[in-house]
Amino acid sequence: MSSYTKPLPEIDPYSKGFWTHAHSHRLSVQVCAECGQRTFPASPVCPACLSDALDWKAVSGRGTLISWVTFHRAYWDSFRSELPYHVCVVELEEGPLVVGNFVNGIPDGVRMGMPMRAVFEDVTADISLLRFAPT
Repeated sequence: MSSYTKPLPEIDPYSKGFWTHAHSHRLSVQVCAECGQRTFPASPVCPACLSDALDWKAVSGRGTLISWVTFHRAYWDSFRSELPYHVCVVELEEGPLVVGNFVNGIPDGVRMGMPMRAVFEDVTADISLLRFAPT
């Protein structure tokens, strides 16, 4: 691990389960104990039934590339040296959409519908960030 200088997530009671799984290199989503709805990002209540009986469960980490964008402007100074950088939206096999970055820039032959898999990068001793790579 190198010295990570970019903004880090603020882990709160709602997102703690996600970051605990991520630290073990497992992708997780919230699952409602009442109706089974899978939710991401974290929410205090289920968006389908409003139950607060939510828990974080590991998922496959597989999904489909829905879209991506290339940023040419650094909205945080710490990203300036990486311009342009790329952000992608992946629909997980389990349903939720997740926003992340590609592992090593835009993949060769990138296309909507491309199969993707979750990969984690350990950026500090406590934080592992989600990235996506083609399968």
